[in-house]
Amino acid sequence: MEAVCYDETMSNLEVIFNSGKTYRYFEVPQTVCLELMESDSKESYILSEVIECFPYEQVKKRRR
Repeated sequence: MEAVCYDETMSNLEVIFNSGKTYRYFEVPQTVCLELMESDSKESYILSEVIECFPYEQVKKRRR
């Protein structure tokens, strides 16, 4: 993972992966985001607790 961004108002978690792909996960509780950030293995945590656990979409890249 390259970066993580959490929108408290919408409960959305955005993750930018090393591949450059960005995904937005919906209805993610803030506790999940906090646990992710505190995890020793963020990749393992996101695999077990986020991916396929919440609805998501791939975010389209912006054109320059």
